[in-house]
Amino acid sequence: MIKPIKIDSHYKPSEKLLQGRSILITGAGDGIGKELAISAAMHGAEPILLGRTQAKLEQVYDLIEGQTGIQPIICPLDLEELNEDRADELANSLSSELNGKLDGLVHNAGLLGQRTPIQNYSAKTWNSVMQVNINACFILSKALIPLMSASPDASMIFTSSGVGRTGKAFWGAYSVSKFAVEGLAQLLSEELSETTSIRVNTVNPGITRTSMRAAAAPAENPESIKPPADIMYGYLYLLGPDSKDMTGQSIDL
Repeated sequence: MIKPIKIDSHYKPSEKLLQGRSILITGAGDGIGKELAISAAMHGAEPILLGRTQAKLEQVYDLIEGQTGIQPIICPLDLEELNEDRADELANSLSSELNGKLDGLVHNAGLLGQRTPIQNYSAKTWNSVMQVNINACFILSKALIPLMSASPDASMIFTSSGVGRTGKAFWGAYSVSKFAVEGLAQLLSEELSETTSIRVNTVNPGITRTSMRAAAAPAENPESIKPPADIMYGYLYLLGPDSKDMTGQSIDL
């Protein structure tokens, strides 16, 4: 049974919390991923921006360079098309650029899919959601574990959801994929804890002002819910040294 915990929302990260750390963020072109890339850079990290839309990644790059002087690495990649060969190519490329070490991996990208009963659910949409939300997490993690193992303090974060702990009608493949994310993270946390410095945790961002939330609840007033900036404290805590002993946890923000 999953028993989520909370991180103190008053946590104040030090200015150089992530100094010298390289952190790959999927879905970095928008929403939580974009905010996290900027926030990580503001705390000294070198972000690796992975997403499917080159123009969005370039906009985030410009924002980060303009605010911090840091020049992120851009990785245009559609996770719907990710396979082992492409993941290995990415890992080899990053190994050269990062001197063989990756300090953080945030599985943030996701697809909502349909909000409809299972009997009406499109198999094509189901497969797409599963590919992005869980299969790509497995493939990417597998390829990048060697680089993360070279870090003295590496952190892997998976994105979960409340509907990935308690199934709710009409959430379809999204809900099922998030149950799978929780399971994958638990397995990895146990497998990696004895042989590497990699810690693995899941984060449930909660109701947050993103395009996915707008699609899931179109009648909701976006101004009534928290923006991504309000939950950055949790991600920064998990990516930095202050959470060095935390692994295998499912966290609510």
